[in-house]
Amino acid sequence: MTPGSVFYYADEFNISWHPTLPAMWSPTGQQVMISTPMQPTRRYGLGAVNWYTGETVVLTRHHKRRREVAELLEALLTKHPSGTVYVAWDNASTHQDDEIEAVLRGAAGRLVLLSLPTYSPWLNPIEMLWRQFRREVTHCELFASIDALLDAARDFFGRYNSTPGGGRSVIGAHST
Repeated sequence: MTPGSVFYYADEFNISWHPTLPAMWSPTGQQVMISTPMQPTRRYGLGAVNWYTGETVVLTRHHKRRREVAELLEALLTKHPSGTVYVAWDNASTHQDDEIEAVLRGAAGRLVLLSLPTYSPWLNPIEMLWRQFRREVTHCELFASIDALLDAARDFFGRYNSTPGGGRSVIGAHST
């Protein structure tokens, strides 16, 4: 990598108003009751984590289509106005389209996309950040509204971004 370049792992994740349920113990014959809303409301997160700093760039949207993926790439380029931005991600169909190609052309060689092998989430460290998000924010938690859930999501990522090293420990990166 050249000086001034950055390396991100990127992916999408679901933000559901329904609480996520981890495995838990309960006495025999007694089931743990978790309140849920009548109609599940869903949003989507599109995010990237900087391998060197642990800092995240996360967008929340109503959809996770090609347009939203292109917005994430544009946000990374805006965050780093000089140097090369490397992004490693899976080869989902939303990562390949004219809109993504337009962002690549517009970046004039400053954006390099690297595809991870199909069906290999263990190769993408951002998956560990999504797991930590569910553990800290959504496991067994029913929020008053989808907006309250989105506020909690922003607080989670803001907290990690404001800590030196941020999510680096969560994704398994070590300072160099």
